[in-house]
Amino acid sequence: MGAQWKAKGKAAAADARGKLFGRLAKDIMVAARSGADPAANSKLRLVVEQARKVSMPKETLERAIKKGAGLSGESVQFERVIYEGFAPHRVAVMVECLTDNVNRTAPEMRVLFRKGQLGTSGSVAWDFDHVGMIDAEPGAAGADPELAAIEAGAQDFEPAEEEGFTTFLTDPTDLDLVSRALPNFGFTVVSSKLGYKAKNPVDPATLSAEALEEVEAFLAAIDANDDVQNVYVALAG
Repeated sequence: MGAQWKAKGKAAAADARGKLFGRLAKDIMVAARSGADPAANSKLRLVVEQARKVSMPKETLERAIKKGAGLSGESVQFERVIYEGFAPHRVAVMVECLTDNVNRTAPEMRVLFRKGQLGTSGSVAWDFDHVGMIDAEPGAAGADPELAAIEAGAQDFEPAEEEGFTTFLTDPTDLDLVSRALPNFGFTVVSSKLGYKAKNPVDPATLSAEALEEVEAFLAAIDANDDVQNVYVALAG
């Protein structure tokens, strides 16, 4: 959880599937502003590939591309906003939102943070590294993540949430460069984005079972908000 928090359990995973489609649709719309052709738009291509991998309905995907590119007659402008603060028991949290109405999102975040503490800009960002995050899977037998990280120019790598995948961490300015280099070293890029990784994550073992449940409940409530794209939390494991 030191990088990104994700819901646990089968029921949560099933519920998260619908949310995932909604969030991918937003990412597609934002990426499509630079062009509706994935072949000529690398950011759109990556998000489209990710959407297809999780079986997003074709109609939903195509509608998002047209809407983002302004080809459907609809105009939607999303603003990326970061909210910083603490979950219960002083666990630092960075919440990334993509919203078409900040005046709606801001008060909703204030309410959700009542069980924690909403901070000001920079209040916890200092304890996170802003990094590129690339989730990739080995496309060839014997693909070595350590060698791939070194040769492609990544700063580090670690096992991804999904078994068999690797998350490559990069300098923000190197995200696209490393994404394009990894296939040369046996890895297929599944997703690529900028995110936040905690510098000093809290060890869950230092929290009581009750305290950990409170943190999880807080994170689940934040994650359930429709405007939330990603939740980064300073909790190890």
